[in-house]
Amino acid sequence: MANFVILMAEAAGEAHATPKAFGMDATVWVSIAMLAFLGILLWKGVPKMIAGMLDNKIAEISKQLKEAEALRLDAESLKAEYEAKLADAAKEAEDMRARAEAEAETLVTKAKADATALIARRKQMAEDRIAAAEAGALAEVRTAAAKAATEAAAKLIADKHDAGADKALVDQAIAAVAKG
Repeated sequence: MANFVILMAEAAGEAHATPKAFGMDATVWVSIAMLAFLGILLWKGVPKMIAGMLDNKIAEISKQLKEAEALRLDAESLKAEYEAKLADAAKEAEDMRARAEAEAETLVTKAKADATALIARRKQMAEDRIAAAEAGALAEVRTAAAKAATEAAAKLIADKHDAGADKALVDQAIAAVAKG
């Protein structure tokens, strides 16, 4: 840019003098200053410090990446563990449902069997009551028949027996006792 200004000044016809110190113009002085600055930087070990800071930053980032990887692996293992627990819980729930269905079926079967047995017992009890009532009625009929037969026999005996027939019966009974 400085050259452009010089060229413009020369084109305008102005004479421009370039400043010089110790026989060197500004470009040389800037170059020397730059070389001195870079030399001081190298002498003080600035590139090593920058490299060390970069290495530290790289090490820190690497450490963070390793931690992130470890966290990711932990998260994956936790995810797998909880998926396994979920699968186990689902299987256990299915087993419980199957056991409950089997238990319910067993209870229904048992209830049917108990109801059938109860009906059979009640039927048997009713039949036993009917048989007892029949036996009681039959006993009453027999008792009534025996009573009627006894009364009829007593009446017949009373009508056909007189004192002589009674004496013959008593003698027969005495003779039977004497033989025995």
